[in-house]
Amino acid sequence: MAVVSDLLFCVQKGWRFMNWEVIQQSIPSFVKGFQLTLWLSFVGIVGSLIVGVLVSLVRYFKIPIISKILGAYVEVGRNTPLLIQLFFLYYGFPVLGMKLSAEASGIIGLIFLGGAYMAEGFTGGFNGIGKSQIDAGLALGMNQWELARYVVLPQGLALSVPALSANVIFLIKETSIFSVIAIPELTNTALDLIGMYYRSNEYLLVLVIAYAIILIPLILFLDWLERRVRYGSFGN
Repeated sequence: MAVVSDLLFCVQKGWRFMNWEVIQQSIPSFVKGFQLTLWLSFVGIVGSLIVGVLVSLVRYFKIPIISKILGAYVEVGRNTPLLIQLFFLYYGFPVLGMKLSAEASGIIGLIFLGGAYMAEGFTGGFNGIGKSQIDAGLALGMNQWELARYVVLPQGLALSVPALSANVIFLIKETSIFSVIAIPELTNTALDLIGMYYRSNEYLLVLVIAYAIILIPLILFLDWLERRVRYGSFGN
């Protein structure tokens, strides 16, 4: 109880010393960063899902040569930090004669990283499909495309939801690293304002609230979606 009381005291004390005028003046800048974070996250997640599905299907059906190449991509994507990937895209590509904008580098980096994680999530779902169902599809004369469309994807997507949900949250939080290549998303906005006005507490508070506005409703929705899929209650 004493620990809780001390914590509440610290919160109340810090709350009183917040400069609310500073916070109010920073809102327009944070709104722009909020919108950019949402946009980058949306494009990156959609791209990651597309890449993840394609990669996992190729690996599931063991298409010669391509599956090996994509397996190497998954390992590289999952085992290199996004920070290094962004540095390579933004600072390394110009050396090769290909200059990318900061936002393009951020989106490509997020899709590269996210696609590898999503592929593993989908692979886990696809591997959960009973072999008897694949055999039944083959007995009916289905080719690989028909198996993927009518057997593997419908069931595999449902089984993949928990892993994909975790990856979506992970990718949104990873956008905070975009500040290293000067993309004015939420974290970079907060760091810029702190550097100019030295009001760390106020700007960090707004930053936390902004991420909470994005993540808490999304987490609740994904949790609801996972329960719906788990109990097979769609349409009820």
